Amino acid sequence: MKRNIVFFFSDQQRYDSLGVNGQSLPVTPNLDRFARESAVNFTRAYTPQPVCGPARSCLQSGLYATQTGCYRNNIPLPQDIPTLARRLKVAGYNVGYVGKWHLGRGEGSANMLSDACGPTPLEKRGGYDDYWMASDLLEMTSHGYDGYVYDKDNNRVDFKGYRADCITGYGIDYIRNYDSTKPFFLFISNLEPHQQNDHFNFEAPEGYRERFVDYEKPADLVSGVGDWEAYYPDYLGCCHSLDENFQRVLDALQEKGFTDETMVIYTSDHGCHFRTLLDECTPGGYDDYKRNPFENSIHIPLLIQGAGLNPGRSEDRLVSLLDLPRTILEYAGCDVGDEIQGRSLIAIDQKEDWDNTVYIQISESYVGRVLCTSRYKYVIYDPDINPWDVCCGDTYRERYLFDLKNDPHEQHNLIDDPTFQEIKHILRQRLREFACQAGEGEILIV
Repeated sequence: MKRNIVFFFSDQQRYDSLGVNGQSLPVTPNLDRFARESAVNFTRAYTPQPVCGPARSCLQSGLYATQTGCYRNNIPLPQDIPTLARRLKVAGYNVGYVGKWHLGRGEGSANMLSDACGPTPLEKRGGYDDYWMASDLLEMTSHGYDGYVYDKDNNRVDFKGYRADCITGYGIDYIRNYDSTKPFFLFISNLEPHQQNDHFNFEAPEGYRERFVDYEKPADLVSGVGDWEAYYPDYLGCCHSLDENFQRVLDALQEKGFTDETMVIYTSDHGCHFRTLLDECTPGGYDDYKRNPFENSIHIPLLIQGAGLNPGRSEDRLVSLLDLPRTILEYAGCDVGDEIQGRSLIAIDQKEDWDNTVYIQISESYVGRVLCTSRYKYVIYDPDINPWDVCCGDTYRERYLFDLKNDPHEQHNLIDDPTFQEIKHILRQRLREFACQAGEGEILIV
């Protein structure tokens, strides 16, 4: 049996935007049904880096952002990295990519703006050379309605209509026209529900905002702080559009008879705090919607259907976006050994020795590191360096300790509480181990 893989990727989608994860309005009925009937819902999934480009570099490489060198946006993925696409090609797969890439352009180009709006050269596509309908910075070549991408031959392809419909449509075209005996790996990367940068707005389809004006306020958002009160219905409208488009992909797989032989993954690169945490930044740092260690930024939705995954259940062990490359490669029959980070999620319910921790790197707002366990979150940072110029700190200071069991919305910082000294010691040592594993060497925490 062929083992196809479809990866449906959203941008800046909060964990709690899905009904199965607590959303009270009918924002994601299709994803909810998928979670209940066909997939595993990973309820404690985290991004390894809450910034668009770095998170994508982790996902495409199976390495931490400090290992790819893409520790912040506008750093291209190194061309010699064995990416998912390249590894799968060796294993006999046809590989396709549609939507937002965000790993092809860097600040060193002579004209970064025009380059970002132009085609991505073949050598900068991470090995996706069979099918390509993408833009490096999709928010610069399109808006909520209308725009353009480039095909595999660098021809500009204009589209008319709502962006998520059109981007997903390119992926559906690939599925419907697929006639090879090879298995395929298709990556569909939508921009929604990310804000439209040049319009300073979240752009839902016409009429969708009105469906979600009677929302229940997320507990982490504070009235009068940030811009969520203006934009949250639009944000949910974007998420609803993704839900509809995800179902279109499932329908296309069903029409072709691919359902039983295809792994389907739905997830996002990071969450969204709606500009409520801008005071987190250190001098020289920047944030708008995500660059921090709080749950609203690092906790992501993750649903997976595929052989080796017991469907229709929730899994509460901690997992990372960085676990997906190894999961995909194992599903495809590739042996990668210790070449990449992460752990395979296949048959996770049978893995009694699962290490219930994840490691997260923070950049752009400040240089920070995060260790999450089933109960605690421990955060360190280096406030004395510019987070745009440096990926790793020299001397880190302790910044946060949260007891997520008793304080799920992170209202009480325990970092200076003397009763938690032993807990901090354990977390500090474990974080240092992860830092070494991520190629950061021995770090100093004071």
